[in-house]
Amino acid sequence: MVSTIASLSCISSLPRCSLLLRPRSLCNNFFVFHASSSSPSPFSAVSTLGRSLSFGFGCQRLRSFGAIGRRLDRNRMTGGGRFHALACLAPVEGSADAALGAENSTKMAGGEDDEFLGYRLPPKEIKEIVDAPPIPALSLSPKRDKILFLHRPSLPPLSELARQELKLAGLRIDPECNTLSRMSSYTGISIHTLLEEGTLREGKSIMGLPDDAKISSVSWSPDGRYLAFSICEPEKCDLPRSTLGLWIADVENGQARELLAPPKFSLNKIFNSYSWIDDSTLVVSVIPSARGLPPKKPVIPFSPKILSNEHQQVQQNATYQDLLKNMHDEDLFDYYATAQLLLVTLDGETKVIGPPAIYTSVDPSPDGRFLLVSSIHRPYSYILPWNRFPKKVHLWKRTGEFYKELCSLPLAENIPIAFNSCRKGPRSINWRADKPSSLYWVEAQDEGDARVNVSPRDIIYTAPAELQAGEEPNVVHKLDLRYGGVLWGTEALALVYESWYKTRRIRTWRISPENPEEVQILFDRSTEDVYSDPGSPMLRRTSLGTYVLAQIKLSNGKKLLLNGKGATPEGYVPFLDLFDINTGETERIWQSDKEKYYEKVVSLMSDQEDDDLPYDKLKILVSKESQIEPPQYFLWSLIDKRVTKITDFPHPYPQLAHIQKEILRYTRSDEVQLTATLYLPPGYEPKRDGPLPTLIWAYPREFKNKDNAGQMRGSPNQFPGIGSTSPLLWLARGFAILEGPTMPIIGEGEAEANDRYVEQLVASAEAAVNEIMRRGVSRENQIAVGGHSYGAFMTANLLAHAPHLFCCGIARAGAYNRTLTPFGFQSEDRTFWDAPKTYMDMSPFVVANKIKKPLLLIHGEEDNNSGTFTMQSVFMMLLKGMVLSPGSCFFLMRAMAMLEERV
Repeated sequence: MVSTIASLSCISSLPRCSLLLRPRSLCNNFFVFHASSSSPSPFSAVSTLGRSLSFGFGCQRLRSFGAIGRRLDRNRMTGGGRFHALACLAPVEGSADAALGAENSTKMAGGEDDEFLGYRLPPKEIKEIVDAPPIPALSLSPKRDKILFLHRPSLPPLSELARQELKLAGLRIDPECNTLSRMSSYTGISIHTLLEEGTLREGKSIMGLPDDAKISSVSWSPDGRYLAFSICEPEKCDLPRSTLGLWIADVENGQARELLAPPKFSLNKIFNSYSWIDDSTLVVSVIPSARGLPPKKPVIPFSPKILSNEHQQVQQNATYQDLLKNMHDEDLFDYYATAQLLLVTLDGETKVIGPPAIYTSVDPSPDGRFLLVSSIHRPYSYILPWNRFPKKVHLWKRTGEFYKELCSLPLAENIPIAFNSCRKGPRSINWRADKPSSLYWVEAQDEGDARVNVSPRDIIYTAPAELQAGEEPNVVHKLDLRYGGVLWGTEALALVYESWYKTRRIRTWRISPENPEEVQILFDRSTEDVYSDPGSPMLRRTSLGTYVLAQIKLSNGKKLLLNGKGATPEGYVPFLDLFDINTGETERIWQSDKEKYYEKVVSLMSDQEDDDLPYDKLKILVSKESQIEPPQYFLWSLIDKRVTKITDFPHPYPQLAHIQKEILRYTRSDEVQLTATLYLPPGYEPKRDGPLPTLIWAYPREFKNKDNAGQMRGSPNQFPGIGSTSPLLWLARGFAILEGPTMPIIGEGEAEANDRYVEQLVASAEAAVNEIMRRGVSRENQIAVGGHSYGAFMTANLLAHAPHLFCCGIARAGAYNRTLTPFGFQSEDRTFWDAPKTYMDMSPFVVANKIKKPLLLIHGEEDNNSGTFTMQSVFMMLLKGMVLSPGSCFFLMRAMAMLEERV
């Protein structure tokens, strides 16, 4: 066993922190650190750069060393003001942290026998923000007369994060509940009626739910009279099968009842859970009644694991995680993913339809007469996830009777890695929203290989479900770029999108489904040019429960509604335009206030009838927020300009209600315009308080155009949402945060952006640092840099190539050795063998010996993201320190859940 000790000097004015590595094996390494000093002020800043090691991310039981506990440095800031003193990382005497520490944390300044026994709680001001209940999610009824408030928990308990997971075919499965693991849930539902005058009646909670129920998959019935949802009851987790039941609630009286109850019927939510067929019937995926116990892993393997390429096909695939590894994994995947389909009526009658299979989707036709059923089957792959397995798409009658096979696709192991490549054969098979039971799909004409030059590249087909033998499907449209989606309106109107990543080009076509010759390009622009974005067409609900293009009836004809972000050099100013599809002319009928508020259109509220919308009855739901006010919802009547406020959510973290936010604009050395959002703590005054310790949190992005890279994105008036892993948490500890400074990596024309990655990255970082120092917000040796995923990759590169800019870094869930992702990464579609120099020059692992500043590596122990697997951080850990978060995946899945409770 090897123990490696490294010191982490946080910000120069912070206490020196030390790291301890005591690995039991290469894949199970954790660090704990300690730092100490005094804290004279409640406004003192604490370093997330050190403290997060202690409480934010879990450590296994480790033994400390006396040398770790001694204070290595007590450098202090010299300026005056109440923000200058930096608090210690040990709990403040008399606080909840101290009480926990006395019981359960390491006294790192003690002797060698002291032990770290559990998780640490953060400072009180951080804990209060993280534990605050989030604003409810909203769901509108089909008739727009009721609104659901879906109440969410702040964080899941550690016991939930620690539940067993099976990693199969690219999925994380909870074997106890037979669902995907770590699925979000609600703690309660309240129903609010929208009155005629536009006000919202006080809500009534759904009654009859079990205590501590975890509610998910909430869905309105087509007529809006009922709600369906699934519930997991924790107290039933000792049952031998899934505890997920299907529940129904009467919207009028708020009474809920269990429609399908375990153990007789248990939902199988690995892929598909349920869908409404009509107002009183659902098709539901359940666990087959004949399923026995899970297959046991054989003591002796079936055979050696052999991977072969007998056909010598070139296969370039990403570094996927959680794949099948052997025959036992295949059996487990079959066991948990296989479902039986049931027809269930609201009075509880059930009917088994079809054979058990791995159904990935079951979609009723808009008129409820057919079911579009997709399934996967063997042979499986050990190098690809489930969505590349052999696939069949069948058409069933509503009763479950097989009608016909639409396609049977083989294992897709050889999709080229080039962007815009796709699977061969029919894809994107769906129901048309404007027809009772007509299908549409797309087929690539380039064999799915984006490197092949061919015209057309994609063809869109459509056909009625009851297409007779000998009849051919209709060609809707032919595309020279890659298909990107279709919005249906009528027989005479649909919008088709196509795009090409290499050139960032996107086009919007107007087509006539009944007459494919009538086509017109409406918009042809760059996806990078946000200033030219015309907005997205709004949709209205039909009587069949589908959504089609909303056409507004006017005296001079019909027009579409375009809902846009409204990107401008001053920031986002959302708008709603009337768009004449024949002339291309627009008329602005609503626009956000841009002086103080950020407003955006959420939904149409006048589409109760299945028809085009009269302009004089047009109503919209708008959300409105400011820097200090959380989003609230308002009902707008566009004709008489009547506005009614319908929600009044409290500020989720009032202690940060008056944080200071400013959009900064500055220029890189090569004249590229850059932006960033600067956040300062409440009450901060530069002249009085002096420079602050600052955290820069960023994420690089690639561009093909210099001017587009410099465009303004975001709004100075948006409310700063603060999640459990947000860098903005540290505003409560007196830090300045520079969030989202643009780090554009530009490759114009035929140039490849990443060939100048390091040069442009350093130039962007220098510009950001110079700007905040020019403003007096921070100063040299008090600036840290951090980021998540590709931002973590950026962080390691900056500490290696620009050590003069930063005193330390935080790299969370990153990839640091690009040779471990040899078939491309991010926007890079060249392989390692195509561009070996670029791969090597970009990899901070290659220059890790140059990283002299402290670098905190944080990684989910169960990272499931392609490319950022935990081993990437383990390799860097051999030179630097790392914290592995037990049970956490790529997004850390609310990694600060351990703030609620301790081991």
